[in-house]
Amino acid sequence: MDLSNLTVAQLRVLQEQVKQSLKDREQEEMTKAREQILAIAQTAGISLKDLLSIPARNKNNVTKAKVAVRYRSPSDASLQWTGRGRQPKWVQEWISSGKSLDALHV
Repeated sequence: MDLSNLTVAQLRVLQEQVKQSLKDREQEEMTKAREQILAIAQTAGISLKDLLSIPARNKNNVTKAKVAVRYRSPSDASLQWTGRGRQPKWVQEWISSGKSLDALHV
């Protein structure tokens, strides 16, 4: 199809037709896919309810293990740090006072 001879108005009409055709085609494909999935489920003897109740594995649902505390303030046990990320202010103050980080190690 040679588009170089079409006016801007004709191109815009064509653009809208393409958008509508894409929507229609996607809807048709979705319907076909649903029918195929249902047919496979029926062949396998799986009900639609059972098929839809299977939880999908998602890497975001993985629980992360807690990291152990590596450093604790000798004056206040509630001040803790795992050694990951930025140093907390209390650790920075400890080090800037000339004391060793190893002295805080649990």
